[in-house]
Amino acid sequence: MRCSKPQLLWALLLALARLAPAGGEGEAAPAEEGVVEDEEEEATGSDELREEDDVLVLHKHNFARALQEHRLLLVEFYAPWCGHCQALAPELARAAGVLKNEPAGVRLAKVDVTEEPELSAEFGVVGYPALKLFRDGNRTHPMEFTGQRDAEGIVRWLRRKAGPSTELLQDEASVQAFIAAQDVVVVGFFKDLQSKAAQGFSAVASELVDVAFGVTNRPELFQLYGVASDTICLFKKFDERRADFPLDAELGLDTEALARFIGLHSLELVTEFTATTSAKIFGAKIPNHLLLFINKTLEPHLEILGSVRAAAAPFRGQVLFVLIDVNGAGAQVLPYFGLKSHETPTLRVINIETNRKYRMAPEAFAAEAVGAFVRDVLAGKVQPHLMSEEVPEGWDKHPVKVLVGKNFEQVAYDETKNVFVKFYAPWCTHCKEMAPVWEELGQKYKDHENIIIAKLDATANEVANLTIHGYPTLHYFPAGPDRQPIEYKSARDLETFSKFLDNGGTLPAEDTQPGVPESPEPAATNGTQAAGSRDEL
Repeated sequence: MRCSKPQLLWALLLALARLAPAGGEGEAAPAEEGVVEDEEEEATGSDELREEDDVLVLHKHNFARALQEHRLLLVEFYAPWCGHCQALAPELARAAGVLKNEPAGVRLAKVDVTEEPELSAEFGVVGYPALKLFRDGNRTHPMEFTGQRDAEGIVRWLRRKAGPSTELLQDEASVQAFIAAQDVVVVGFFKDLQSKAAQGFSAVASELVDVAFGVTNRPELFQLYGVASDTICLFKKFDERRADFPLDAELGLDTEALARFIGLHSLELVTEFTATTSAKIFGAKIPNHLLLFINKTLEPHLEILGSVRAAAAPFRGQVLFVLIDVNGAGAQVLPYFGLKSHETPTLRVINIETNRKYRMAPEAFAAEAVGAFVRDVLAGKVQPHLMSEEVPEGWDKHPVKVLVGKNFEQVAYDETKNVFVKFYAPWCTHCKEMAPVWEELGQKYKDHENIIIAKLDATANEVANLTIHGYPTLHYFPAGPDRQPIEYKSARDLETFSKFLDNGGTLPAEDTQPGVPESPEPAATNGTQAAGSRDEL
């Protein structure tokens, strides 16, 4: 097994921030007094509905009844031992309390998958907690929950699903009030509110629950806002104040393009990284990110922010400009770039598809210099900046050699040696479990002149033209001028490692076996869906 890791460290950080439960490690919601059903009664197959903290407790005998009695039913499939489930429990209870007495017919429920494997299998639950919305008693096509996993996010998402996704705007006063009420709103100007484009707009509004959507067909409002044909306008209280998404008269509305447009223009030109904004940053689907590391308590640093903001506008849609406050939530980002807080202000560009990072040097933060640097990065004129620790003293004195970025090239690509390298993370459980075997391997081959066993901390060191997607990853660098590493993907025990090395970097056909996945275990989805039927590490 390998510890999961996305394609880049920055993406991992954003994902983890997005996944973090709002309330930290919460306790599982306790059962209310007086509502615990007698075990003998439950064994008889009763369809009675009971509650714990306003959340319906479901099993195979009462599931159908719950669907029949509630127009919208959001069901959590959980495992009692799952840490994410335990953290979500109080949030789910808070949301259930808010929604219980609302007239929309929305309720929350939960299913213990360790007690109800049949329901878990029926609905394809492979990770915990899984949240699925059932509508109008239909149990064949539940909708996956896509909102934020805290009480407010759950309530907001369900209210949007229960009611109209857009607000009908009839006159100038209603539009002005709608725009003034939120930092970001989206208004669809459609001449025909029953058109396919208008319906697509409503569908997008139903999914993007964190943004308010309005719609109008009034000719006088078209004229007031300078709209001649069907157009979607995003109004915001920052930057350009307004961005338009005109519809193609022939092709109509591309809902995916509209969702990307809203996600992009809902962000400030320079967006500060926080627990709130991390999901939007990560979901913007822009591969190039410029990260400005500053301390917001220092006035000179804030002046730099002004220069970077001035440089950002021409790159909207190409490069996402992100502010990292090292005196706040951004402090956790520093280790992923090998930085210390005293090294700020500094600037990096990272491509989240290749994990290549670029450092601006000399670090002149005038808008013109920042713009020129970004253009050069996009044009491929800047060499990637690779992190490396210093070469440790005595790095080659033990059976397992210690590699860092600065000595990797000379060791791994030594044409006279076959080098087997473990790329690991210090915090990775799988790496720790494999460490004794790797030490045994080093001991076994310590006297072989042409075989080297080595390890590299991939969280602190980077290697050119080699991206590590999961931990631990094993690469074999054969002797000779070819310089083409071979990724080892079989069983991780001393015997199989030895056969691989003794056979020149391949396994005999009879010993080939899939010891690890072909690709890293996928990261959690929407904060909680684990890879396989287990809690995420």
